[in-house]
Amino acid sequence: MEFKTDALMLKAVDYGENDKMVTLLTAARGKIGACMKGVKKANAKLKFAAQPFCFAEYVLAEKSGRHTVTSASLYDGFFSLREDVEKYYAAAVVCEACDKLLYEEMQGGELLVAAVSALTRMCEEDAAFPLIVFLLTALRLAGYPVRADLPALAVPERVSENPSVTFGDSSPARGAKTLAVPERESGVSASDLSFRVERSGIEKSQQYFNNKVEMSRQARHDNLENCGKTTSSPLAGERVLSSLFFDMEGGAFSLGKGTPASVVTYETVREALGYEAPPRTRDGEKRALRLLYSYFAYQTDSELTSLPEYVRML
Repeated sequence: MEFKTDALMLKAVDYGENDKMVTLLTAARGKIGACMKGVKKANAKLKFAAQPFCFAEYVLAEKSGRHTVTSASLYDGFFSLREDVEKYYAAAVVCEACDKLLYEEMQGGELLVAAVSALTRMCEEDAAFPLIVFLLTALRLAGYPVRADLPALAVPERVSENPSVTFGDSSPARGAKTLAVPERESGVSASDLSFRVERSGIEKSQQYFNNKVEMSRQARHDNLENCGKTTSSPLAGERVLSSLFFDMEGGAFSLGKGTPASVVTYETVREALGYEAPPRTRDGEKRALRLLYSYFAYQTDSELTSLPEYVRML
């Protein structure tokens, strides 16, 4: 029995001297394993259909539960993805995620559309953000949605190295530490009181600054360590919210528990989910991809082996 199906080539491995065993992503039958005979020959007419990322209409013959590709009609070969090593690895992540999330005889229509859309966008623009959008979609379709719907975050401003200190009722500068002047104590001169207030204000201001810097450094270190990369120096302009976390169990950002996450990670994921967000950065994309790599592994007990390689190229 023969049947036609639109399918995306997920992977192909050599089989014998001239054949290949391929894995196809289809809309109605999920993943299908099939044999393509003679495609390793130089003049094979179906050679194109065994190439990575090939999207085509495949004709398969089924016998005793085994499939053989007899012909194919090309829709899009996504050839430009093979000419750029970064985009090639990003596209490989798409195919690898499909292969690990879908099984035979499962409905794969939405995942097929998401994968083809991601590959199309990767041909037209930088691949990082389309890959994030695809991974979020694929995880949602697999039953592991990611949520980034917190209320507006009060992101703290970067603390100045010389925080100002004001006294009494004067209007403080933004981020300044305000100290109220205490009532005069009995037997204490005005000059002594002024000196004590000034010294107390300076000491408290310095302690406040030191605490803020230490909290920021610790949050940054913890977040990068959980993302598989540590550094001792802060990134320019980075905003870190020490109370922002990602819950691997529930797949949601929160202010209470989970793995520490940076604000740029949250904003990038939020934009990929369709919410309004500040302009994304390359650092935010890399952090979001590391987070999704960890979340995918946590929920599926399998790793996207191509993803770390791609992130290292960014």
